[in-house]
Amino acid sequence: MSTTSMADERKGQAARRAGLLLLLTALATGASVFARISADADQPTLEESLRAIATNTGMYTAAGVARVLSGFTLVAAAWLLWKSTVIREGLGSPLVPYLLVASGVITAVSGVCALVLAASVGGASDVAATAATETVSTLRWVTGKLGFTAAGLALAAVGLRQWKASRVIAPASLVIGLAMLLIWVDAATVVHRISGNAYFVWLVVMGALLLRGSVERRLAAMR
Repeated sequence: MSTTSMADERKGQAARRAGLLLLLTALATGASVFARISADADQPTLEESLRAIATNTGMYTAAGVARVLSGFTLVAAAWLLWKSTVIREGLGSPLVPYLLVASGVITAVSGVCALVLAASVGGASDVAATAATETVSTLRWVTGKLGFTAAGLALAAVGLRQWKASRVIAPASLVIGLAMLLIWVDAATVVHRISGNAYFVWLVVMGALLLRGSVERRLAAMR
């Protein structure tokens, strides 16, 4: 096997491994959302949220752990994607790995904040908001939205770059990415749920395509 062929094979392996990590990111993300909803910690006031966390510490802790893991797997997927033919040969936007890394790091920080909140209340029956818990809660809220925003920008970049490569994935990525940016608009609650589910589906579909080598074959056909 020539040096060029070996280099191409390594890039192909990087893309397939990136696909596997995107699937793991989807799995961890789904687990985090399920555990957070089960903990019922999204209450109108901080004190109500803390009481819910104290009552369901195990589930809320699981949500935080899964969120941290999803951040780590997304960073690893982005690093491998950067090394793959998809980026190196110009099919994908070089901005995408950077945005996914930013999303993964910020998401992991959000997960750590959730773990800190869970540890701060433990299983206490009487909890009260303090300056420290308020700061951590605010940081968790902000980093959660920032991580989602960075992921949305990554999907929008995928859509803009891949228009010639795929008339299905590209527009879907662009629409989902732009919808994810509405996370900062409180009135768009329904859109948040739809875009969150759509992002999960995108991770699964894109991960599967990369893992199967479909993206690599598409690139080879375009050469």
